[in-house]
Amino acid sequence: MNNSSTSNIKILVVDDEIDLEPLVRQKFRRQIREGVYNFVFAFNGLEALTKLIEFPEIGIILSDINMPEMDGLTLLSKLKELKNPGLKTVIVSAYGDMDNIRTAMNRGAFDFVTKPVNFEDLEITINKTLDEILLIRRSIEEHDQLILIQQDLNTAREIQQAILPKVFPPFPLRTEFNIHASMVAAKEVGGDFFDFFLIDHNRIGFVIGDVSGKGVPAAIFMAVSRTLIRATGLKGIPTDECMHYVNNLLCNESVSCMFVTVFYGILNTLTGEVEYVNAGHNPPYLLSNGGIRKLEMTGGVILGCMEEFKYKSAKIQLAPGDRLFLYTDGVTEAFNTQDEAYGDDRLEAFLKQRINSPIDEIVKESLIEVNSFSTGMAQSDDITLLAISYHGSDRT
Repeated sequence: MNNSSTSNIKILVVDDEIDLEPLVRQKFRRQIREGVYNFVFAFNGLEALTKLIEFPEIGIILSDINMPEMDGLTLLSKLKELKNPGLKTVIVSAYGDMDNIRTAMNRGAFDFVTKPVNFEDLEITINKTLDEILLIRRSIEEHDQLILIQQDLNTAREIQQAILPKVFPPFPLRTEFNIHASMVAAKEVGGDFFDFFLIDHNRIGFVIGDVSGKGVPAAIFMAVSRTLIRATGLKGIPTDECMHYVNNLLCNESVSCMFVTVFYGILNTLTGEVEYVNAGHNPPYLLSNGGIRKLEMTGGVILGCMEEFKYKSAKIQLAPGDRLFLYTDGVTEAFNTQDEAYGDDRLEAFLKQRINSPIDEIVKESLIEVNSFSTGMAQSDDITLLAISYHGSDRT
């Protein structure tokens, strides 16, 4: 038993025998001197309750049963009302008083010692009780810590959700395009993100990303990645230069080998042209009158992995009515109870059925579709969707 662990736990001895206090102090003088035991004394149950208020450090109560004013059994009933799992009572009574000892045990006594007291046996009982109290206190502390962690995670989730766009349509006065997106974290906080921002009147940047790992580290790396891409993208530089710059920053700052897959595009709202870079992310789908197809990869590696990597951009031309559907692998890698992945084929079949649907419906119904497919299975990865539609421009 760790002396420092028990030094702040007091032992309350409750007995109306006047000579018991000096006897206890004599028998345990070494333990008292070394700070292992710290005794407090009371002569009846009523005085014991007063001592509990005076000394909240009391963890063990050694109580006689037969005492004036308030006996040990009544004291036990009062102690039970306190509902303190870290407070243990050991009954000390004559062996012939077994009926009362049994009643005391039924009322919540932790253990008992018979009179005349065998002090070696009493020491063993005290030590056993102290060990139990320390175990309970550690459990309570761990429980309290878990509650604090959960509160912190809930706050982190609120912060994470707050930094992602959540008002749709985001630019209600712009008729040339529309955007809708959603992110559902697998845990309290996630590593997926999406974002979009007006670079100037004719260009809008949009991005989706998936950080390696889960939980708080991924959420922090997600926030850093999203902020760097937005800040760099707002400068209006080409997509390949943006990814090159952000990648170098993340390589310098990355810890624990974390990385992020990213698709970053810029839509020219005047012409419908999209310039993009795919940095190791799932290729988005183009939905048009000609059907659906995946965008070509650009050979870009994940961000935060290889410094000074030269990214290459690609371009596609959107016609009025075309839309892009971006997603993270939490969609295609969602599993059902038969251990089947949702997969690309199911996603493509879903998109073909809704090729003419508004983008907000596509995003919402896609989430419903994936959740329905994986019913009965815990969500194993963040699920993030972003859809952008081009309506054409009447400006010259």
